[in-house]
Amino acid sequence: MRLLIVGSLGGQIGAASKIAIARGAKVAHVPDVASALNALRAGQGADLVMIDVGMDIRSFCQSLQAERFSTTVVACGVGTDADAAVNAIRAGAKEYLPLPPEPELIAAVLEAVTEEAKTLLYTDPKMKDVIRLADQVADSNASILVTGESGTGKEVLANYVHSRSRRSDRPFISVNCAAIPENLLESELFGHEKGAFTGAVARRVGKFEEANGGTLLLDEISEMHPRLQAKLLRAIQEREIDRVGGTKPVRVDIRIIATSNRDLQAEVASGNFREDLFFRLNVINIRIPSLRERKGDIQILAEYFVKKYSDSNGIALRTLSVEALDMMQRHRWPGNVRELENTMHRAVLLASGAAIERAAIILPDQPLTGATVSTAQQDAAAGTLDATTAGLVGRTVAAVERDLIIDTLKHCLGNRTHAANILGISIRTLRNKLKQYTDEGVPVPEPGAAGANGAGAGANSASAAAL
Repeated sequence: MRLLIVGSLGGQIGAASKIAIARGAKVAHVPDVASALNALRAGQGADLVMIDVGMDIRSFCQSLQAERFSTTVVACGVGTDADAAVNAIRAGAKEYLPLPPEPELIAAVLEAVTEEAKTLLYTDPKMKDVIRLADQVADSNASILVTGESGTGKEVLANYVHSRSRRSDRPFISVNCAAIPENLLESELFGHEKGAFTGAVARRVGKFEEANGGTLLLDEISEMHPRLQAKLLRAIQEREIDRVGGTKPVRVDIRIIATSNRDLQAEVASGNFREDLFFRLNVINIRIPSLRERKGDIQILAEYFVKKYSDSNGIALRTLSVEALDMMQRHRWPGNVRELENTMHRAVLLASGAAIERAAIILPDQPLTGATVSTAQQDAAAGTLDATTAGLVGRTVAAVERDLIIDTLKHCLGNRTHAANILGISIRTLRNKLKQYTDEGVPVPEPGAAGANGAGAGANSASAAAL
């Protein structure tokens, strides 16, 4: 965990740093926003930024987004000032922490930031075989290609491999090749010099240099343009990169892990992926089975997500009923673990009573497999369907989708990333939809906009686990 502290934190830098270091974080400090951005451009990297609430948080978050720095921002201020908390979250911070710092609260924030990447739960024999192979090759320097359907947890497994390698105390850097436009991906990977192109306001160290000594994850590498694949091949072979606009090569020492949800051999055959790059990456292939192939993991994952979203939403923990578990065991889970997570998040919010019942498990309209559904279950499902669809008859799919997206965004206080996770769509799809609604004159909640729960949700510093 790399923590970057920006500003004075009300004179509490020493205390906050001491707590974070005791929890295993590597801490760096800069005096202001400009210095923070320069540190990130230089490849210092940060998984979490704790910024003084008096700084220009909005400008900082906008710069992070514009320059594609992926990090969590938490604002810190002396006391429990509700207005300061709401303003900080509206400006782009994920949370507000009161100072002086409490060890338990900072520990919760650090845990929440690292939780998604490091939580690997399994009981199914097929996943045990996968983990056995991952453990066997983790300590080598061999390139690894992790394959499997979308949502199976390829990035989580990549982080697992890194954490058990000899590079575990060095950076783990991830690049989503599908999320970055082709004309920007080269700069993202290899960096650029000041003035190399319009918008290159300063030298920027790329992900290869940022990962130096550690592991670089090339997520969804099948989406990379063939032109850039040639330059990537050279970088992997030579362990040497050229910054965009640079005049001399830069040596790097990294371990490469790549992921793909496509059949790369078929992509090679169709001319979309370089064969030499495929062989260079595919030294070790680890295939993660789909969730329907490892149904022994459904219960442990479902219970984990129920606890996670019960805690983050301040809801009493409920157990999963036998009927609900049976329903989930029979579902095919085309979206895999990601779909299961979103389903459990919805179930936590919709459930009532002592347990999460079958009626709270809202699944996509897909056929169930396995045992025959009993008459009583069919009647219960029909009643739930009638109640759910009563207000939908006569409306267009587009209108229902719009209301669902807007309502979810309100629930998340305008946070686009959280809303996209709940809806089970990409952040790019969500932004495109919101732009369409804005163009149509539909009011769209701004980041940090207070909904029914208003400032209370923003000011609740104890909700650190919601990160």
